[in-house]
This record gives sequence, C-alpha cells and structure tokens, in this order.
Amino acid sequence: MDQFSFEFDAPAPTGPALPPSPPPSPASTLTLEEMARRLDLEADYRVLRRLVPISDFGLPPRGPAAVADRQRVLVLDTETTGLSHRADKIIELAMLLVDVDPVSGLPFGPVTPFEGFEDPGMPIPAVAQQVTGIHDDMVRGHRLDDLEVQALVAQADLIVAHNAGFDRPFVEARFPGFAEKAWACSFADIDWKAAGADSAKLGSLAQDQGWFYDAHRAQVDCHALLQVLARPVGQGPSTGLAQLIAAAASPSFRLRANGSPFDAKDQLKARGYRWDAEARVWFCTLADQARLEEELAWLKAEIYGARAARVEVEALDSQVRYSLRPGTVSQRPL
Repeated sequence: MDQFSFEFDAPAPTGPALPPSPPPSPASTLTLEEMARRLDLEADYRVLRRLVPISDFGLPPRGPAAVADRQRVLVLDTETTGLSHRADKIIELAMLLVDVDPVSGLPFGPVTPFEGFEDPGMPIPAVAQQVTGIHDDMVRGHRLDDLEVQALVAQADLIVAHNAGFDRPFVEARFPGFAEKAWACSFADIDWKAAGADSAKLGSLAQDQGWFYDAHRAQVDCHALLQVLARPVGQGPSTGLAQLIAAAASPSFRLRANGSPFDAKDQLKARGYRWDAEARVWFCTLADQARLEEELAWLKAEIYGARAARVEVEALDSQVRYSLRPGTVSQRPL
C-alpha cells in the first residue's frame, strides 16, 4: 500500500499580528498583598483595600511639643430613626477621641473608642433599617451610657462630624454637654471640590485614598472619617484635621439678602444662594470675613445697585455653628 504524506498550510491571518504572550508568572507563589502591589504599579488598574481601623497612631510627630500643643478631637457619627431632629431618635452613637498635633495636623497616640445602641422607644422605620442595617431586636432594651459619653465629651477640644448640621442637633438634644463644645463639619468646612475630589461623600473620599468599607454603621464611619482626615487634602501638606482645627478657630457668616429685587432671584440662585421660605429671604453661608466682604461688594454692584439697602449678617462661631441656636446678628448697610 502506498504511503502518502500531506502538508496543510495554516490559514492566512485576517487581522494584525498579536504580540507574543508573556511567559506565565508564578502567581500561585504570590500573596494577595503582593498581587495588589503589582497591580498598583500598573496604570490600567486601581486596587481598593478594606479599611482597617487604627487603634494607635504612634508617637507624636513633633515629640513633646506636639503633646503640649495637642488638640483633642472627638470624631462622631450617629444613626437615627429618621431625619427630623424633633420627631426622630438616635439608635446608635459612635465616637473616637484622638490627640492631634495642630502644627502638622497628624493624629498621634491611642484612640479611645465609644459605641452604643439606644432603644428609641418606637419601631425603627423600614427605610431606616434598610439604610443602617439596624433592626428593632438589636436596640431593644439598650441605652447609651450617659456617664461614658459625657466623660469623652468633656475631654474634647473639638467635635467633628461629616454632616454636623445633622448630627449636632440630635446629640445636643440627648446630651446637653455637646452644646458647650466647638464643632467643625468635615463635609462643609473643607473645599473637597477644590482639592480634586469628585464627591464629598465619605465613601467616595475613602475610595480616593484606596479604601472601601461597609458604610452606614456609626463606628466604621468614624474610623473611615478619621483616616481620611489624617491625610493631606489635595496637593498641599495640610491634612483635613488641620483644616478643621483652623476652621473652628474663626467664625463663618450667614448673609441674608433682605429686600432683594424679585427679578434678581435667578442671579442669586446661580450664585449659590438658597431660599428660606419661612423668612422669605435669599441667604448664603460664607467661610470667613474676606469672603463676606467680597459678597457684600457683589450684592451692591449686581443686585441692589444704587438702591439703599441693609442686609443681615449672622456671625456663627464654632460653638453655635451647625446647631439650632442663632449666632450674633448685625445689619450691614450697602
């Protein structure tokens, strides 16, 4: 029987030649962290790590000088049955007390934590359960330890929350000692947009630093906030904690454009003013004296013109800012 040999030509390629495959890497010999570090070096990948709470930030950055100058900051978060300060109740409170060097803005030393549930005396609404993950059986019969809370508050120089306008009225209604303290808001008192952040939401700020965590539980929210604030904001060296300490040291201002012309409403709204329906006036909040003076000049030039006008300025220091209590009100002629 004759034997034949056959040769078959490979089909011609129909597209661009592919680069040769790299040799297989011994991935099985790498730890997960080593894999993550390799990916971190590649521009096409971004690695998020689960946020790990820090219980001790170590030695003070400036030695004894930092200890002598320290600011004791109490980072706070609440979970509640709803949004109304008058009708709703706290169901969880978490706090972290830490020493901060006001020069470097860095925390140091051990972190003193507090976390507790409180029975609101009412069923937790379904929407609050969905947001917080806290159910009636988790809080039933629980009460926050008044003495422990008051002891931590008494040690603090500054209270920080990531929406102080929400948290402050709730905790002041439950623990009056909070009303005697300076407050700062890490959401409103830091210009996150100018720092390059896409969002000022805490979860987004944590992701910007390479972390993820299970949000909407008070204790982990506090740890996430503290670690975000311990990092520089934007490209400069100033940390979030340093910026909040500085913000608390000077007043902000609420400016009410009394008697502004009706046809100026679109200009005011575009400028960032908000409408107070109860007082029937457009208002804005300004971070410092320089911005107040700039805004007064703008109102005179763009809104009131040659008309005589007197606008209302409310000075808000850190002991009333974000509370339900008024600041010091004055009239400014334009």
